[in-house]
Amino acid sequence: MRPAVCAFLLAGTMDTAEAQNKVAAPMADVNQVIDLTLDSLNLARTARPEAGSTRKGDHPVLFLVGNSTMRTGTLGNGNNGQWGWGYFAHEHFDEDRISVENHALGGTSSRTFYNRLWPDVVKGVRKGDWVVIELGHNDNGPYDRGRARASIPGIGRDSLHVVIQETGVEETVYTYGEYMRRFIRDVKARGGHPILVSLTPRNAWVDADSTQIVRVNETFGLWAKQVAKKERVPFIDLNEITARKFERFGKEKVKTMFYLDRIHTSEFGARVNAASFAEGVRNSRGLGLAAYLKPIESDTVTGASRKAGCPVVFVVGDSTVKNADNDDNGMWGWGNVLAEWFDPDRITVENHAMAGRSARTFLDEGRWDKVYNALQPGDFVLIQFGHNDAGDINTGKARAELPGSGYESRVFKMQKTGKYQVIYTYGWYLRKFIMDVREKGATPIILSHTPRNKWDNGRIERNTDSFGRWAREAAEQAGAYYIDLNRITGDKLERIGLDEGLRKVNAYFKKDHTHTSKAGARLNAAGIAEGLQETDCPLKTYLK
Repeated sequence: MRPAVCAFLLAGTMDTAEAQNKVAAPMADVNQVIDLTLDSLNLARTARPEAGSTRKGDHPVLFLVGNSTMRTGTLGNGNNGQWGWGYFAHEHFDEDRISVENHALGGTSSRTFYNRLWPDVVKGVRKGDWVVIELGHNDNGPYDRGRARASIPGIGRDSLHVVIQETGVEETVYTYGEYMRRFIRDVKARGGHPILVSLTPRNAWVDADSTQIVRVNETFGLWAKQVAKKERVPFIDLNEITARKFERFGKEKVKTMFYLDRIHTSEFGARVNAASFAEGVRNSRGLGLAAYLKPIESDTVTGASRKAGCPVVFVVGDSTVKNADNDDNGMWGWGNVLAEWFDPDRITVENHAMAGRSARTFLDEGRWDKVYNALQPGDFVLIQFGHNDAGDINTGKARAELPGSGYESRVFKMQKTGKYQVIYTYGWYLRKFIMDVREKGATPIILSHTPRNKWDNGRIERNTDSFGRWAREAAEQAGAYYIDLNRITGDKLERIGLDEGLRKVNAYFKKDHTHTSKAGARLNAAGIAEGLQETDCPLKTYLK
């Protein structure tokens, strides 16, 4: 073991047993994670699938072996807002040809998983199956007391006989590398294919000013790679693949990848790690598991209007932004007439809004991802939500967010699906959109939602104390441009009502007090052009 690594690993003075056996001290337990009780371990055995039970005919099974970064909590269902990447791994595979079983369990180390859980997993492995092993986050702390889950640092052949102080149970402790070798031997003995995977990265940066994520390439990542090379099995550097993505995201966005702490991922982070694993499989030379991956979907629609050398204005929102938009006497959203205000030789406008969506559901349904993936440096994104962002959160239409622009969040169980989901504030979702747009080198512009045809004492209803204020606050917090479309159009409608009467105002709406006619859509689009002129946003230079 290299001296630099030893200095990092040694955790205080050695126990007597360690000194007598001349093995390295265990790694320090810096996380202080509460370990599983025996009762919860028994519950976990019933909550996790029976090994091989998902097998379809003679098709292979992909077994996932790991800790809480792969399966968070005993049930692994996100009921605490944290998710392991193993929950989403199946989405990347053709499940008609291979099934994915997540056998990971939080709090386990290479040592405790091998001794307590592995016998039940390996018995389900058949010839042609695949077993992914990602362990090491918990290979720390004392050897012989407390959680007693540490493995000896390194990949050597050292061993240590211990007596667990609390129980009197005797056990031989091996190196991290030796446990990996044992996993590999057991899988191969049953005709399976083992794959070693490095740990997932944490929300940890080299220093306060650094843009570089801390790697584990001097400890567990290195050791897993060394064992994989010597045993001639595939190794996927999940730590490196995801860390590169995090560095591209930036510190603020990376915060959204975790929940409650800097180790356990949110759904966003778990999905990133699952995608990174699939990427690692796809790019591993000669790895047969890659044949079971779903093909990469190609979006040929979003961004298709792009002209060489010209930016695109992407528009996202709800039905006031995109409606039927095909009948001159029907309902129209402003997004489908906005192009009339721009120079078509220099810029194009794409309307990707969807009726009935809130900021949250637009994100949940993957609609935002399509825009995000299509963005290029120099593009612009107009973002307007609010009409559907109040009401039921986890019942009924289940599309609302928490009110406000703060950083609050809560875990809800969705009535329709029975799944748990973290719900953030309206402003949080807008800030996420802003971060994503900026990450791609594009310019985000937040809009307050269009006014409704609702009046009180000659004044049209405003949203200045709710979504309008929250949208403005989110834009200010994230440093994005903001257009108060509710104010601009509302002022115009009030002047029309004062000068020509409410019947004239009614002509700008269709069927109800929210959705606009084509004339109303154009009124809102003109308001956006006016709002741009009030800013120093470079998009205004593309106006006719």
